[in-house]
Amino acid sequence: MIVIPNLKLAPGADEAALKLLAAKALKLPPEDITDLRIRKKSLDARRKDDIHYVYTVGVTVRGDEQRLVRRCRSAAITHEKTYPIPHVAPPETRPVIVGFGPAGMFAALLLARAGAKPIVLERGPDAQTRSAQIAAFRAGGAFDPECNVQFGEGGAGTFSDGKLNTGTHDARIGFVLAEFAAHGAPEHITYDAKPHIGTDVLVEVVQNLRREVIARGGEVRFGHRMTGLSTQDGRITALTVHSPEGDYTLPAQQVILAIGHSARDTFEILHAQGVPMEPKPFSMGVRIEHRQKDINAAQYGAAAERLPAADYSLSCHLPDESSAYTFCMCPGGEVFAAASEAGGVCTNGMSNSRRDGENANAAVLVTLHPEDFPDKSALGGMYWQRSIEQRAYVCGGGNYHAPAQRVGDFLAGRASTAPGRVQPTYRPGVTWCDLHDVLPARITATLAQALPAFGQKLRGFDDPDAVLTAPETRSSSPVRIVRGDDRCSTGVQGLYPCGEGAGYAGGITSAAVDGLRCAECVIKALQNEA
Repeated sequence: MIVIPNLKLAPGADEAALKLLAAKALKLPPEDITDLRIRKKSLDARRKDDIHYVYTVGVTVRGDEQRLVRRCRSAAITHEKTYPIPHVAPPETRPVIVGFGPAGMFAALLLARAGAKPIVLERGPDAQTRSAQIAAFRAGGAFDPECNVQFGEGGAGTFSDGKLNTGTHDARIGFVLAEFAAHGAPEHITYDAKPHIGTDVLVEVVQNLRREVIARGGEVRFGHRMTGLSTQDGRITALTVHSPEGDYTLPAQQVILAIGHSARDTFEILHAQGVPMEPKPFSMGVRIEHRQKDINAAQYGAAAERLPAADYSLSCHLPDESSAYTFCMCPGGEVFAAASEAGGVCTNGMSNSRRDGENANAAVLVTLHPEDFPDKSALGGMYWQRSIEQRAYVCGGGNYHAPAQRVGDFLAGRASTAPGRVQPTYRPGVTWCDLHDVLPARITATLAQALPAFGQKLRGFDDPDAVLTAPETRSSSPVRIVRGDDRCSTGVQGLYPCGEGAGYAGGITSAAVDGLRCAECVIKALQNEA
């Protein structure tokens, strides 16, 4: 298949015209194109008087495609590459994956297709059980530290906007997107410039991925939490596991550690057992909510009525050398309760596939470095996260309500007492207060500069009635589990730190890609042992 970029169509134009544009680019008659598939679609709204979509397409043509690409003499027109699936004989000791978020899930999928019959340990429950428990908690029910937004099938990304765009440039991305689509996500995620699935669809997609892993000889054990590891001569030999049926020892020679960014007890276990770890930069801040129609108007102007819900991405570097940026923008979404520890409050953003809610929300984050952490140990950033979440729990009323404040009041340094035009979406509820009592001064001082700066870039961003809900602490892992070029722990052979929790990814797609990379390393090791 030949890949052709930079084909332009006006909003509402018939995409059938892409065939004519592709034929023109290839200097072929349209009838020589036997198949056309959209590979990328993005909206260019930089000029309000020239809003258009930009496409990349893949086409199959009659004749020698490689020769045709060479004839085009364009570096932009290329031949599409595919992701090869390696194969390995089933090992005597099956590879183990700890965690079934995006990294663990795609590692399991590749290992299963390769014939390695992996065992997956997931501390949380399946997606359906998670959905019911999370809904009950948001309605005011009890909090469960093992069944929440962070733990369970699909990981934290299952209850998010389901964003799949990434800054990672890797050939594996196409494979990840195609597999999501093959397992129930809409086809457009394979080509949208900013693809998203939505929580409502993701719940089914992750179950379908799990079903394939099992059908190919893999095993997924829900409610099984790794509590330790055993080594001999610097190599992993077994894991200790806590399960509903009791504790047991699982022999293991190849372990992919895809624990996610919120498995704090597991970080502590690994650190205590001498697995090399170090603090890494991460970000904390708040979620901000606006009315979606106001964001649409600011981004699209008069064209807002005929375009999808608008998003944004903002950043600024301030005179005091601090920096802030928006993250995980959720058009038409909700601010979500994302705690994973009793007595703590933290927030995240989510939206369903239609993105048709009243509000837009995004994280507004401040970049923090290890030298900023009160505790300089390897787990210092994690302990800082926890202390802020515990403070938020108290300020929220001790009932998992989140502290909230209107932007105008925050900038004026006074507590809020009620909402304005923007109604907060966080459930089980918010407690109006002054967020200066919740967040460290290092963060509030930067936010106080960043909000007006973002208002200059996006009209209305610093609207006095916009709602800030705190804290947003889980944007990424504050810890890196050190690994070498072979993706193996520098301290334990056969242990592969992977994904967001290990400090090597920053979103669903990049975590999935890292899962594939680590699985490839495991397959290579198994092939060498055969």
